[in-house]
Amino acid sequence: MRPKPHFRPGIARIVIGLLLSCSIGGGLAGFGSVAWAATTERVVTNRYSGLAIGGVDPLTYFVNGRPEVGLPDFEVAQGGAVWRFRNEGNRDSFVAHPEIYGPQFGGYDPVDLARGVTVAGNPLFWALAGDRLYLFGREETRDAFAANPAPYVKEATMRWPVLEQQLAQ
Repeated sequence: MRPKPHFRPGIARIVIGLLLSCSIGGGLAGFGSVAWAATTERVVTNRYSGLAIGGVDPLTYFVNGRPEVGLPDFEVAQGGAVWRFRNEGNRDSFVAHPEIYGPQFGGYDPVDLARGVTVAGNPLFWALAGDRLYLFGREETRDAFAANPAPYVKEATMRWPVLEQQLAQ
C-alpha cells in the first residue's frame, strides 16, 4: 500500500480547479487555450500583458481555494513578470515568500516536465500538493498528477534545471 502524500490541512488533499463558470466572471475568459502563454525569465506570462499566470492572484488558490483575478492597484514586478494581487496583504506575502506562493516550476506543467518537455500551465487547471501550487496545461495532466503527485514532482524536479535553461531568456 502506497503512503498518501501530505496536503494542506483544511483543503481537500488535492484541490482541483476547473472554474469555467461565472463564479470567477469574465476576467479569466481567455484561459480556454494554452496559446495565451509565453515566457519571460522562465515564468509563464501572457505575451501581450506580461502578467504572470494571467493576472490571477496566486495566494487566492491557498486562501480562497480558487483562482481570482488580481487588481492593477496591487501589482509587483518580480521574476521577469508582473504579478497581480487582490489586496496589499496578498502582495506582501508573495513578495516575502514567492517560492511558497508562486506556481512551482514557473507555472509549467509538472507532468510534461517529467516527460522532458515544457508546456505552459493554465491558471484554471491547478492543484495544491505539499503546500505548493502547480499549474497544468491540460485537464488530463492535472488529473494524472492528482492521482499520484510524488513521482511527477520528483521527476520534474530532476529535469527542471536543464529544461529551465532551454527556455527563452
